[in-house]
Amino acid sequence: MATLRDIRDRIGSVKNTRKITRAMKLVAGAKLARATQAAMAAKPYQTTLNRVLARVVEAAGDVEHPLLAQPDNTDDVLIVVMSADRGLCGNFNGIINRAVAEKITELQAAGKKVKVVSYGKKVRDYLKARGVTGIESRIDIDPSAYPDVADELAERLVDDLKNDRFSQCLLAWNEYKSVMVQEPRFAQMLPMQINAGGGGDSADAGASNEYIYEPDGAEILGRLLPMALRGRILQAFLETQAGEQAKRMTAMDAATRNASELIDRLTLDYNRARQAAITKELIEIVSGAEAL
Repeated sequence: MATLRDIRDRIGSVKNTRKITRAMKLVAGAKLARATQAAMAAKPYQTTLNRVLARVVEAAGDVEHPLLAQPDNTDDVLIVVMSADRGLCGNFNGIINRAVAEKITELQAAGKKVKVVSYGKKVRDYLKARGVTGIESRIDIDPSAYPDVADELAERLVDDLKNDRFSQCLLAWNEYKSVMVQEPRFAQMLPMQINAGGGGDSADAGASNEYIYEPDGAEILGRLLPMALRGRILQAFLETQAGEQAKRMTAMDAATRNASELIDRLTLDYNRARQAAITKELIEIVSGAEAL
């Protein structure tokens, strides 16, 4: 049975842990506000750009562009995956890690050679522990550097496509839906896919032929497609950051509440043990007095 000193030390330890989790919750909450604002502010840009691309494709008809062309390579698939560098954020890393591992298994079963480029320490370590080889990784990226990193990654992917290094490039990340909900998502980055007529509502689709484009559609797409590729990558970075902070804030809030409940139970145990010790001492004193 634990002594009074053991229980008292345990209470002190849990209180210190509660201070840490409470501080982490406050920090994550502050970061979440900025990250959510950035992720939500970028979505209208992406929606508008996709709508414009769909209009151009519909009006221009069949347009050839290197980013839309299917490579001769049919064997290699590149997966770019984004996760967090640190833990203590609930199941945020676990859901994307498992989803990527399942996708790799599925592609390999179909006879594909899979290469992985990871942004985040957790997914890199998870895949390496499961025997996935040939992983390129980059970790500890400051959120302020996301635009530059997105530019670098977009240039690299375009170069790989032109040099026929993969047949398909997939982007994997946790899509940010709300503070409580982030879902793993896979999107084909290259060759790019544009749903002509599906970029907006029905009114937009029916009115697209009323536009006259100058210069022609091919040249417009040549400028817009790289912008769209970079925008999709940046959006994934921003949603990953927002989702990580949301999960961390939620996890630390739960940890703080659990610590408070544990402190209450330990305090009750301490008081009961202390009362038992006092009662025992009184009994011993009374028994000794009666013996005398």
